[in-house]
Amino acid sequence: MSIHALLSPSSAERWLNCPLAPRTEAQLPKQTSEYAQEGTIAHSVCEITAKKHFKKVKAAEYNKVIKKLKTNPLWNDEMLHTAETYVEHLAERAMEFENEPYIAFEVKVDISMYVPEAFGRCDCIIFGGDTLVITDYKHGKGISVNPEKNPQLMLYALGALKLYEPLFGAVLQNIEIYIDQPRLNSYKNWNCTVNELLEWGESIKTKAEMAFMGFGEYHAGDWCRFCRANGTCKAQAEQQISAFDDFSEATNYSSALLTPDEISKVLERGKKLVAWFETVKEKALETILSGTNIPGWKVVEGRSSRIWTDQDKALEKLQASGIDRAAIYDNVPKTLTKLEKMLGATKFKELVGDFIVKSQGKPTLVSADDTRKEFNSAVTDFAGIVNENQ
Repeated sequence: MSIHALLSPSSAERWLNCPLAPRTEAQLPKQTSEYAQEGTIAHSVCEITAKKHFKKVKAAEYNKVIKKLKTNPLWNDEMLHTAETYVEHLAERAMEFENEPYIAFEVKVDISMYVPEAFGRCDCIIFGGDTLVITDYKHGKGISVNPEKNPQLMLYALGALKLYEPLFGAVLQNIEIYIDQPRLNSYKNWNCTVNELLEWGESIKTKAEMAFMGFGEYHAGDWCRFCRANGTCKAQAEQQISAFDDFSEATNYSSALLTPDEISKVLERGKKLVAWFETVKEKALETILSGTNIPGWKVVEGRSSRIWTDQDKALEKLQASGIDRAAIYDNVPKTLTKLEKMLGATKFKELVGDFIVKSQGKPTLVSADDTRKEFNSAVTDFAGIVNENQ
């Protein structure tokens, strides 16, 4: 691992809160996931699509790049659609400027004046009038990322200010940070002044220096999620195991039953505890499979399923033995989703849209900040009455 990537902007929330994390992670093997690789491909699609739209490359170059990306086993046509959404947002923002703005993609920026030996890469930078716009594309669909005071994007903005200072000097006064997550239909932004950004940059220098040198203490929190030590960190274990201590102290024992407020606290703590426990299990499995024993635990073979070595020949032999074809094959229509994908959404809706209704989903418990509409039990009750009277 290169020392220059020790304090990356993408992990800024982590090392700003837990200064010992970077040096600890540096001792652990670097792992990548299928989701991360998928995200890398999606970013490449976004970059070439944006460059084609803003006439930075010709159509032939776009087709060449897309053709090559499609050979990757993780390719998904959805990436073309999310890239189109991303570019639409960039184009809409660019058109809001009085004059045509300066636009650049995948720009490497130096942030070493604030964070030792660090740099970043901005997905898109737009300059117009007195405003700098930083847009970051996120391909994930698990968690909606908040742009407000987002340290990763703020560091990108600081790097962009330094990079383009010779061109724009003191003209720039405002910063706009956008995070675009098309797969979550999430497109959020946060604004600050250049002075506020610079002040923040100065305020993190000491923390960055401590993290680079490996000074300070471990601090567990939500930022542990993507840490390589997640599931094996002692500070995290202590935090999780003691999560219910303060709950016990604050519990009102005048009643034998939990109050709604107490249920809320249990759910919140339990959600984090379960997620951490599952991560520990994954680490334990990896540890044992690598040859290290964990007292009291072992790895066994899970339930397996039978598969054909040659399905066509097997079924041909069944028919040759006198078994009727109708007894071997089930003749069933394609699913609604597969038919829509085959015909295209517009044509599918035109032909059979009148025959489709969307049933109400099963009630599911989520946290209050979930973006989905709150379940309406009255609608379900009414629907049940109507069905019974038909």
